[in-house]
Amino acid sequence: MRIISYNVNGIRAAIKKGFTDWLKTDPADIICLQETKAHKDNVDFKSIEDLGYQTYWFSAQKKGYSGVAIFTKIKPDHVFYGNQIDHSDFEGRVIRADFGKITLINAYFPSGTSGDERQSYKYKWLDEFYIYLQDLRKTRPEIIILGDYNIAHTAIDIHDPKGNKNSSGFLPEERAWMDKFLQNGWVDSYRTLHPEKTGGYTWWSQRFPSVRLENKGWRIDYICITDKLAPKLKSATIYPDIKHSDHCPIFMELK
Repeated sequence: MRIISYNVNGIRAAIKKGFTDWLKTDPADIICLQETKAHKDNVDFKSIEDLGYQTYWFSAQKKGYSGVAIFTKIKPDHVFYGNQIDHSDFEGRVIRADFGKITLINAYFPSGTSGDERQSYKYKWLDEFYIYLQDLRKTRPEIIILGDYNIAHTAIDIHDPKGNKNSSGFLPEERAWMDKFLQNGWVDSYRTLHPEKTGGYTWWSQRFPSVRLENKGWRIDYICITDKLAPKLKSATIYPDIKHSDHCPIFMELK
């Protein structure tokens, strides 16, 4: 099972930059997108489905905002839209697909960069999502939770940890949530296979064009798995040279 997670920062914009042509290279069996910023009917989804992908979309009620989607060549047994938490579902943040015993959850975690109100909501969302995941594990122990977490976990996940110590996405409370998450039965696939690798970033600010060229980024996109799936982890990598977005795709393969 080859899986990609990718915040496309607008699926229609990504398509204009060659996203569909990239899909033709067969990069993965399952591709999970965040920040689609569109409803299915407003996208040329047929050209994607013609490549052998079934597409499942969960969009925000607000037009041009948030949204997640799963494109898969492996037919899921069930697809669940949202996680039954009203505000999160209103913003189109979670979509789940079950493949046999494996549950895949594609999530777009909130950002707190726009101000205190959204930062407070981010903390609330994180707490609610953690409870949701831990409850789900009671009946579905083999879970993949991937997406844009909007959190750089440790100092090696960000190019300037000292300069960003007060920045949303690298605040102590957010990093503590990641500590709790990973200390309670979840595994960061990339960091497990690349424990000390630096420079493995997945997002670069668009404010300064040179930032990506100089690789001054953040690793805020993750594919995490439950410890029960950890023995099946075969590979995990980042594709910084794929440039349809201010993020890049991340990849994991399970045996």
